[in-house]
Amino acid sequence: MKTFKTPIIIDGLQYNNWSEDIFRQMNEGGVSAVHVTICYHEDFQEMVENVIAWNRLFEEYSDLIFQGRSSDDVLKGADEGRTAIIFGFQNCSPIEDNIGLVEICHQLGVRFMQLSYNNQSLLATGCYEEDDPGITRMGRQVISEMNRVGLVVDMSHSAARSTLEAIEISSRPIAITHANPLFWFDALRNKSDDVLKALAESGGILGFSMYPHHLKNKSACLLEEFCEMIARTAEMIGVERIGMGSDLCQNQPDRVVEWMRNGTWSTDRDFGEGSAKSAGFPEQPEWFRDNRDFINIFSCLRRKGFSENEVKRIAGLNWLEFFENSFAPQNNSKSENA
Repeated sequence: MKTFKTPIIIDGLQYNNWSEDIFRQMNEGGVSAVHVTICYHEDFQEMVENVIAWNRLFEEYSDLIFQGRSSDDVLKGADEGRTAIIFGFQNCSPIEDNIGLVEICHQLGVRFMQLSYNNQSLLATGCYEEDDPGITRMGRQVISEMNRVGLVVDMSHSAARSTLEAIEISSRPIAITHANPLFWFDALRNKSDDVLKALAESGGILGFSMYPHHLKNKSACLLEEFCEMIARTAEMIGVERIGMGSDLCQNQPDRVVEWMRNGTWSTDRDFGEGSAKSAGFPEQPEWFRDNRDFINIFSCLRRKGFSENEVKRIAGLNWLEFFENSFAPQNNSKSENA
């Protein structure tokens, strides 16, 4: 693998109001790849329309971004000073009730799919549900198909039992692309010690979120506190099993967070964490406003005693290895032996 003077930076999840300014911030911040949410509640046809819109962005801003489908594309981005955009879903709605669409989505370049987004889905239970019966009959079949084609199982918004069962059922390591440990801050979306340990033991990866509702003291969270959390998590599950998953929602209007929480499933307003009366995006902590601020985290990790190699792993090399092992179709012989 080619070596680079600065760390390869990979972000496990962003959902920005995309623009040339943000793409340039990625470039200035040295971000080589970002897993980008292209769907929340959209069905298959609506998802295809979003892919079409992204194709137009790739054409218009080809000097800054391109579609990433593999770990090699991340290295290409690092080499060329561009950012590989990797598609993902935060819900399973684009496959509707048709397992054949799993492979079609992968062929379109999708590389991550959450099995549920806060609510119960056809596949798994979301973290907002009171009861968690675990992975459904269809969910087991879809996980197997995702494993076969190279579509990563993401359980960021899923409940604990469903997540533990997904880890057990999946023949390939899964990801929690954007969440933090529950031991650090008690939020619905943050993950218990049991989930984190099972994730690590299976070869999965956790992306740390900088979204204020997942942070201790929210928007007032201190950089030192955040990096202390990273250090404690590394001690618990290993530095090889962690990375960045900022959950950056930059420049989005407040109506978008209502879409994220409510979609088309409810006529009530489900405002969710941190918003008793109205949904809206919280202010980012001052040390992470946009893609140019990853350097603040990595500098702090060095001060906390992380070696340069460990910082590089957290910045992107762990995700890069995960991509290399996860995005291609599964070898049949390996599947049989899993």
